[in-house]
Amino acid sequence: MSHPILELQAAETMADQLKHRRQNLPEREQVQAARNELFRWDQSRALMHQRLDELGAQIEKSEAESHDIDKHRTKLEAQMKTVIAPREAEALQHEIATLNERRGSLDDAELGAMEEQTRIEDELTTLLGQEHALRSVLSACDATMSAAELDIDGELERIAGRLDGLRAKVDAGVLKRYDRLRQHFVVAAATLAGSRCEGCHLDLSAHEVDDVKDEIASSGVGDCPQCGRILLR
Repeated sequence: MSHPILELQAAETMADQLKHRRQNLPEREQVQAARNELFRWDQSRALMHQRLDELGAQIEKSEAESHDIDKHRTKLEAQMKTVIAPREAEALQHEIATLNERRGSLDDAELGAMEEQTRIEDELTTLLGQEHALRSVLSACDATMSAAELDIDGELERIAGRLDGLRAKVDAGVLKRYDRLRQHFVVAAATLAGSRCEGCHLDLSAHEVDDVKDEIASSGVGDCPQCGRILLR
């Protein structure tokens, strides 16, 4: 029959392993991957909206400036009909040509902005169509992870329900020592397998083995001279 302290250690080791497994579920990585995909999707959407706002402002500014140019050019063209002096007419013609050049540049820039605007709007439509699928994948991964966590939590609850009973079977002095060791070691109580401590996995000398066996014979438990863990045969 196993010593009560080993039964307690086995239960707590199992609980430790379950907690570690819970924190490192492959399902958790899948959830994170799905969240990362949704995050990247949301970033792309935000950047597209930002660029569309910039293009809209650029087009609006170009149209306003073009309107001002057209007004000014109309005014100059009206003046051209009234001037007589060749030098004044030449100056007006130069100014009108400059306005026409500026107007052409604005038209080209506006056309480029409108083409980019159309392209991004098409890309945004495609992107928005992906949202449902991405959120569905995340929801499914979340559900799978929650189910896995629930299974582990159920096992942990069953172990927790046994711990008080297991601790009650252990000698008070041994239990106090075990709890102190558990603050430093995952495995506080181990077996002596031949000459090896199964806690630290180090071999004891023949003299040390004899000392441990004598301790176990007299008090029920021994003390590993290498690591200080509780040892039992």
